[in-house]
Amino acid sequence: MKNFYQNFYKTAVAASALTFCCMLPHSGQADPGFSFGNAASGNQACLDCHADMYKVGKKDLISTDMFSHTTHAMFGCKTCHDTISADHPKDGKVARTTTCTNCHSDIAAEYATSRHSQEVSNCNACHNPHNVLKPDEISALAMTATCMNCHNYNRIKATHAQWLPQTDLHLGAITCVTCHTKAKNYIVSVYIARRNVKTDTSSPIIADYSYLSKKIDSQKVQYLVDRNRDNYISIEEIKMFNVNPENKDLYLKAILTPTKTSHAFQISDKSWNCTFCHAAGPSATQVTKLVLPNQDGTFSGFDVEKGTSITSLNAIPNFYMMGSSRNNMVNKVGMLFLAGGLIMPVGHGFIRFLTRRNRRKE
Repeated sequence: MKNFYQNFYKTAVAASALTFCCMLPHSGQADPGFSFGNAASGNQACLDCHADMYKVGKKDLISTDMFSHTTHAMFGCKTCHDTISADHPKDGKVARTTTCTNCHSDIAAEYATSRHSQEVSNCNACHNPHNVLKPDEISALAMTATCMNCHNYNRIKATHAQWLPQTDLHLGAITCVTCHTKAKNYIVSVYIARRNVKTDTSSPIIADYSYLSKKIDSQKVQYLVDRNRDNYISIEEIKMFNVNPENKDLYLKAILTPTKTSHAFQISDKSWNCTFCHAAGPSATQVTKLVLPNQDGTFSGFDVEKGTSITSLNAIPNFYMMGSSRNNMVNKVGMLFLAGGLIMPVGHGFIRFLTRRNRRKE
C-alpha cells in the first residue's frame, strides 16, 4: 500500500507539472525550469554539462539543436528528472522517476497488444526522449531505420522473398509500419532522392538540406520544385523538375506511409491484400505530399495538386504501380494488337456470312 501511494504521488506530481506547463504562455520570458523549446532558457543548467561530450560522455550527450525543438524541452528537464539535487551527479541518485507511460498511457496500452512488447518493454529502445519529433517531421526512411536497429535487412528480404514478388522494389517503396501496424489512413510521400548513390538496402538516399540548398538561391529548398513559389506543388511543376538538366543527379521517390503512426506492431489483414495498393484508384494512394528536409533536420510536407495521386505519380520517371499506373501509349499499342488479332477471325467470319448463299447453291 505504501508503494501504491508513492507511485500515485509521483504520477500526480508529473501530471500536474505537465498541465501547468501547457497553461503557461509561450513567450520568450520562460519561467525558471522551462525552456519552451529554447535551450538557452531554463534547461541551460543541465545542458551546460549534457551538451558537452567531454563532461558526460557519448551515452548522456544531448544535442541542444534537436532537444530544443521537442515538446519535452518545453516541459523542462525537471519535469521528468525530478530527483535532481544540488549535488547531482555526485549524490548517485537516479535522475529520472517519471516514465513515458505517465503521459503516454494510450500509446502504452496500444503497444501492449503487439508482439514487440513481450521482448522490448522500454520506450527508450526505439525513441530517444531528447530527440523526439512529430511523425510528420521525420522522413519515412527514418521510421524504417528505427526498425533496422534490431531487424537485419538481409533476413527481412529473405523472409519476404518467400511470398512477395519484386521484394527489393516493395521494401523500397513502403515503410515497415505501412504493413506491420494497425494504421488506417495512408498517403504517398514523395522525396527528392540522390541518384547513383549505392546503399546496402533497397532504400534510396534522400537528399539532405545542405545538398539541396546549394541548388537554389533561397533558404527554402521547396522552390526547387515549387517554381512559382506559391507553397503549392502542381503536377506541371513535378514534370518540370524531372526534365530540368540541373536536376540530373536527383530523382523523385514515392513511398507509401501512414498518416498517423500506430504502436500496435502486428501484421494487418491488408498486408496480404494486393489490391489494397494495386487497384485502380485505391484509397491508400489518393493523397500525395512532397516531403522536403528543413535546415534543422526535420521534414515538412507540401500538398501536391488535388486529384488522384496516381496522376501526379505518373509524372515521376521510373514510377510504376501494377494495377494503378496507366500508360496511354501502352494502352494504345495494346489495343492495336488486340484489334489486329481480331481482324482475321472476324474478317473471315464476315466474308463467310456474305457468301453463304453461294455455298448453298453449290
